[in-house]
Amino acid sequence: MAAPNRGRRPAGAQSRPGRALVLILIAMVALTGGMFFAGQLTPRLGIDLAGGTTITLQAKNQPGQENAINETNMNTAVGIIERRVNGLGVSEAEVQTQGERNIIVNIPKGTNSKQAREQVGTTAQLFFRPVLTVAPGGPTSPQPAPSPSASDKAKDGKPAANPPSGSPSPTATTQGRAVTGALKAPTPTPAASDPGKPKPSGTPKPPPSGGTAATDKLQKAFLALDCTNKKARVAAGDNVKPSEPAIGCGQNSAGEWEKYVLGPAEVDGKDVADAKGQLDQQRGMWIVTMDFTNSGAKKFQKITGRLSQQQAPMNQFAIVLDGEVVSAPSVRTALSANAEISGNFTQESAQDLGNILSYGALPLSFEEQSVTTVTAALGGEQLKAGLIAGAIGLALVIIYLVAYYRGLALIAILSLMVSAVLTYTIMALLGPAIGFALNLPAVCGAIVAIGITADSFIVYFERIRDEIREGRTLRPAVERAWPRARRTIMVSDFVSFLAAAVLFVVTVGKVQGFAFTLGLTTVLDVVVVFLFTKPVMTLLARRKFFADGHPWSGLDPKRLGAKPPLRRSRRASAPTDPKEA
Repeated sequence: MAAPNRGRRPAGAQSRPGRALVLILIAMVALTGGMFFAGQLTPRLGIDLAGGTTITLQAKNQPGQENAINETNMNTAVGIIERRVNGLGVSEAEVQTQGERNIIVNIPKGTNSKQAREQVGTTAQLFFRPVLTVAPGGPTSPQPAPSPSASDKAKDGKPAANPPSGSPSPTATTQGRAVTGALKAPTPTPAASDPGKPKPSGTPKPPPSGGTAATDKLQKAFLALDCTNKKARVAAGDNVKPSEPAIGCGQNSAGEWEKYVLGPAEVDGKDVADAKGQLDQQRGMWIVTMDFTNSGAKKFQKITGRLSQQQAPMNQFAIVLDGEVVSAPSVRTALSANAEISGNFTQESAQDLGNILSYGALPLSFEEQSVTTVTAALGGEQLKAGLIAGAIGLALVIIYLVAYYRGLALIAILSLMVSAVLTYTIMALLGPAIGFALNLPAVCGAIVAIGITADSFIVYFERIRDEIREGRTLRPAVERAWPRARRTIMVSDFVSFLAAAVLFVVTVGKVQGFAFTLGLTTVLDVVVVFLFTKPVMTLLARRKFFADGHPWSGLDPKRLGAKPPLRRSRRASAPTDPKEA
């Protein structure tokens, strides 16, 4: 007879289940402590639960740029829009692509939705244009154009640009929009008229670029323009080439609409390296600082040198976005690589203008397709409905477990509680860590995960019952059932996780919340089964209530139809003569 294999444990045996339980307890304590340390006691809620605004933007082809809508430009636009929205202090905003042409912007409650829509919606190109004429925003009655006088002629002999007929005489107080001020260097620089500096031409480029017909057309459009009408404001800036004069609308310091005749674009938004609104501590006022690229600095120096020699409003430099004049500061001196805009700024207006200057030059233009606003009350109702649905699903699972597995249901319920604690704390920590927001589909994913987690327990319990039906006692049945159950659980969870991963990759928006939650809970199911359910089952198998197969334990051999114990059959067939052994 072969010598017995002493010191070996059966396959799947676990001699020290306490180690696994201590490990998962440490993980729970660490996650809970991290949640309190971070001050994030609840998961961050998505737009559909907490309330907020969802904006859908669709990319549009521009004339001569039919292939501009591509993955690279869309991703660039997402980054710019995200920085622009976050420039408002909305750190929880979500900006992502949907399909090939759409961008979805989710802005949580507590944000000025009107201000955010203006920042997000102004996604066309940014240009700097010289101001030629300013007039009140309403339509103007045509009047005979005055003949040019000697004062209207530049020193080079060419006639200066005349304001369109009917426009008022410009004055030095014209400021453009409420965010308008003076454009100057942040540090003292030599003026353009200082000795040794060539004096730039004193005449801005004439408004028209195509002769009398173009002049008349521009003049008629300017006179007819009604900036108090939103559609008219939008139409004024449509399909205007940067190299041509344009008309546009803007608001003055009193919030009243004014209309402009603007020269060809001298600088575009891509020439701005950085801009921001900040508080000047020494002067106690908000300003906007700008830094230009190398090529942009040369162009900026050229135009500001010319404008600094003009009288108002021809010394103003209009910052035009989507055809609207967002600011028209006057130029005091020739500038180059950097400049500041000062005036009657508030913190909000300074930061808004800084955002527009920094992130205004998108590689594409976009059209607002839809805007959905969810109130906090509606979001609360949806959250309540989701929690009720989850509670009902959990209650049904517990009722089933108790009715069918009796005492074993205790292990399943404890495992579900551990899984719930891990899921909740991780979701709470992922909010500030990666910006995860719990939306309604994510809640649905958590509800579905209850069934997936319970399924793992059922697989293990049924394997144990099969071993008992074969005539084994509980302790060896627990250890022998584990390798088979483990393999089945791993395969099942892998399929669920793979489905969640694929769904997360190929979808966008709220569906990703469902996929993320499903994948997270599937991974936690493996952790809980290995580090909690199996060790607890090993410990309880040593208890008399379970080991003796109490009728309420769920492991009663009689109820399971167990065969005679294998141990007795082996003893009966053992040799009785010591010499035979």
